[in-house]
Amino acid sequence: MSSKILMLYFFLKLAFAGKNNHAGFLFDGYFKLSGSAEVNQTNMSSEVIFTDSGLSEASQVFYNDSFKFKNSTTGSVFSFSTTFIFAVVSNDTEFSGHGLAFAISPSKGIPGAFPNQYLGLFNATNNGKDSNHVVAVELDTDQDFQFNDRDDNHLGIDINGLVSVESATAGYYNNQWNFKVLDLKSGNPLQVWVEYESSNQKLNVTIHPISVPKPKLPLLSLKRDLSPYFFEFMYVGFSSSSGSKSSHYILGWSFRMNGQAEEINLSRLPHIPRSTGENEEGAGDGYSKKQKILVVVLSLTGGIFLLLLIFGALVMISRRRKFIQVLEDWEVLYGPHRFSYKDLFIATKGFRDRQLLGKGGFGRVYKGILPFSNVQIAVKRISHDSRQGIREFVAEIATIGRLRHPNLVRLLGYCRRESELFLVYDYMPNGSLDKFLYQIPNYILNWKQRFKIIKDVAAALFYLHQQWVQVIIHRDIKPANVLIDNDMNAKLGDFGLARLCDHGNDPQTSHVAGTPGYIDPDIVQSGKSNTCTDLYAFGVFMLEVTCGRRPVDPRTSQEKVMLIDWVLNCLDNDAILDTIDSRLANEYVLHEAELVLKLGLLCSHPVAAVRPSMSTVVQILDGAAQLPENVSAIIKSRDSGYAFCQAGLANEFPSGITSIASLTVTESFAYYGR
Repeated sequence: MSSKILMLYFFLKLAFAGKNNHAGFLFDGYFKLSGSAEVNQTNMSSEVIFTDSGLSEASQVFYNDSFKFKNSTTGSVFSFSTTFIFAVVSNDTEFSGHGLAFAISPSKGIPGAFPNQYLGLFNATNNGKDSNHVVAVELDTDQDFQFNDRDDNHLGIDINGLVSVESATAGYYNNQWNFKVLDLKSGNPLQVWVEYESSNQKLNVTIHPISVPKPKLPLLSLKRDLSPYFFEFMYVGFSSSSGSKSSHYILGWSFRMNGQAEEINLSRLPHIPRSTGENEEGAGDGYSKKQKILVVVLSLTGGIFLLLLIFGALVMISRRRKFIQVLEDWEVLYGPHRFSYKDLFIATKGFRDRQLLGKGGFGRVYKGILPFSNVQIAVKRISHDSRQGIREFVAEIATIGRLRHPNLVRLLGYCRRESELFLVYDYMPNGSLDKFLYQIPNYILNWKQRFKIIKDVAAALFYLHQQWVQVIIHRDIKPANVLIDNDMNAKLGDFGLARLCDHGNDPQTSHVAGTPGYIDPDIVQSGKSNTCTDLYAFGVFMLEVTCGRRPVDPRTSQEKVMLIDWVLNCLDNDAILDTIDSRLANEYVLHEAELVLKLGLLCSHPVAAVRPSMSTVVQILDGAAQLPENVSAIIKSRDSGYAFCQAGLANEFPSGITSIASLTVTESFAYYGR
């Protein structure tokens, strides 16, 4: 047999016999995704024939028979369920390939598909086209910005293209709702469930280690009718881009139409092949290779042992240098707030990906446990690109470290090492509000919880803006920076972009900071942050929590892409309550929801002078003050001069003024509240 044509055998057990009308199948055994392959049933055994040139090529394995996925009368898609256990064995520490995918295709195999980032599913010409009729679940081990990949270790639901309609970092939720990250390319067996419920048209995807029971909460959940993408009969299988970088193994596979896929017997799982020579080329060739390797290893043992001793000594010297910190004289002033890099390195286990809690445009956040004290912390690792401003930055961080408020995440201190800064916070086990809004499919925040969260964040901003000895501008208010404690209280965190100034003065900033969608349009021109810019972001935040969607959503209809514009249009049509998160199912307090929506639009008004201060916002949310009677007219007025008139401020400011100090406006709005 040619070395480029390999044969693999495994046993296939069918749950139901018959062609094109059987309900499903189950097999124990493994096959490797390498080149084109096909599963054929012959006397309860199967043969997989594939090519392996050592180069990247599209690899496909499809079940030989098609399944009836659609009701020929109604055109609706039947329920289906599949589970499989896979392993990715990497042969290259630097690059482990692109991953694999479970696919539902109109043909037995996908002709013309490209390898590498296309995963053997599509090519550069047909990617994204409706004519593909392919639905897939990708297990992606390489971040490709062409397809908007979130990272190099994620699952995604793909429909007719590789830009996933839903995606999430690989992992699962345990019974305490804590998210556990999984490494797809660890070489360990992982189990995946792909299940479609016809009754509610929902596709769920779950992944977990085989040692852990199937989690109750799926990792991905897509509510969509799949009938436009399926023909009446479809094929199921796997696709990948194989080669010398990594090997993709399916260790067990179960599939069922109109029912739950049969459990895979874990006791019968085969061992994961670790040597391509031993498991694919034949026992004789593998034994010969092992002998040669053994001879080489034994002959070099003495030399290698000596090199290891030398290497160990160099590592010890390198480790000592690695943790050396250059401490400048001025940093002694902030000693109580300064952590050593060595302690943070040990706490986060070397900033491993397994300790990663999240990441954004300004850095990554890692979970850690401080040595000796066993205190849990969250460490944000960021790069500071301004040597000139680092002294001022550290001074402000040290100042913010003295803040104490029940709705603020406590900033414990900082660490500076070369061009990197590390901010150390209290660890919040429940994670961010962003997770509760978007990442836990079957958990819905009720209205009471949402209203409480909005009031908590408002209280935190009131403290920062008006109650502390200095004014603190947060500059990055969004759900990802609002953390939830065990009692569902909200705490505002992440002060990496915060700036300080004295009361009555505006801070001088040189660049726009924040997250798109929450940035005050006025700051784009002026470059100066103040309390009004925080108020704008908080206004967007209130709308987002109430409506249950992000400020910018390009996947929705054109009139709903911008959240503020959509809510404003609904206000014009006297239908503002139509924007409330549909998942609440009308279970909310009507006057509170309407108040929050109008207050959110008022705080995010394009004319900064019209926005209330945080003290007024807190009074309105607590019921101690009311919105102006003509608040709808003020909100709808987007012109600055007309907005002043509607707010009763025309006599206070000369014509042409488009911005004033927030405290002056506060008096006017406080007056309306009383």
